[in-house]
Amino acid sequence: MSESPLPFLPFALPEIGEDEIHEVVDTLRSGWVTTGPKAKRFEQEFAAFLGEPEIECIAVNSATAGLHLALEAMGIGPGDEVITTTHTFTATAEVVRYLGADVVLVDIDPATLNIDPRLVEAAITPRTRCIIPVHYAGLAVDMIAILDIARKHGLRVLEDAAHALPTTLEKELIGTMGSDATVFSFYANKTMTTGEGGMLVTRNAELAKRAKVMRLHGMNRDAFDRFQSVVPSWRYEIVAPGFKYNLTDLAASLGLHQLKKLSSFQRRREWIAAAYNQSFADLPLILPPQAPEGDVHAWHLYVLRLTDAVQIDRDAFIEAMFAAGIGCSVHYIPLHLQPYWRDRYGLTPEQFPHSQEAYERSFSIPLYTAMSDADVQRVIAAVRRIALA
Repeated sequence: MSESPLPFLPFALPEIGEDEIHEVVDTLRSGWVTTGPKAKRFEQEFAAFLGEPEIECIAVNSATAGLHLALEAMGIGPGDEVITTTHTFTATAEVVRYLGADVVLVDIDPATLNIDPRLVEAAITPRTRCIIPVHYAGLAVDMIAILDIARKHGLRVLEDAAHALPTTLEKELIGTMGSDATVFSFYANKTMTTGEGGMLVTRNAELAKRAKVMRLHGMNRDAFDRFQSVVPSWRYEIVAPGFKYNLTDLAASLGLHQLKKLSSFQRRREWIAAAYNQSFADLPLILPPQAPEGDVHAWHLYVLRLTDAVQIDRDAFIEAMFAAGIGCSVHYIPLHLQPYWRDRYGLTPEQFPHSQEAYERSFSIPLYTAMSDADVQRVIAAVRRIALA
């Protein structure tokens, strides 16, 4: 029960404006509410945003679907191993198991909370086929090191960029580097949203072709192509046992305008993060790592870590924030603590000391564009009061 007289401030809310609402209404009136012209336009405009003509963008109904499609198109299957971080949401790893392959989890760099490239290389075996780096909280992984390791060992790289739009590394947008594919998320709490949705991007024409077929039941023609033809076009062929992963025009309607606002969204997130950094600098807390000079941090999350000087533990801190009427979350309960992954691979906390310590000490505070300046100051006041109690 909140002790605050103010309304509860949730951990995250999307910012939906009149442009998005009008576009959704236009879609409803058009009669084309499933995958159609607006989904195609969203793909085209996303490619234009990335600024790389040779990159293909494939809209899907979730980032999980995009990761699954990419791995399937790479031919990952039974007997293969895929390396990723334990410090992520289960979707990153579960898609590997969908295909019958095995997941190899490694620890994080304690400074960045991103996957540690040195541990990736140490985990490679003759069965390793792919690396999935996760750009945690909106800060880029050291992709230079990851791509070097992949080239050295002949491995595929699939970037989980669910947090990383519009993150940059060495002034290049994540999604335009040398990986085989990158997948973004447009879930409700991400830096832009379609409610549910994601985008698979790749320069690999064969991977893109396979993913497009598998996105919609393994059909060699999508519904938009078939139903818009001026000649009878009811024939299609099922060339593989595919999935139902297409993004609807209703969802794409949101994405079209969210994408236009992405730069202003990022600036607002950066402003809030800077206000937090300044206000928390003197507290017994570890603040989030910053992007390298000249690069962009997407600031999907603002994650604080408690030091030994704080008088209460992480769980009590979160409870005190909720009592003040402020929602918080934890990113993440690492995979090595989750029953399925723990039991399947015999994992223990001692194998992942940096992730384990980060988990025990960290929590995420509200950071989203719909927050008012007063909301930001309210969060700051609550964190300061609890940390100094």
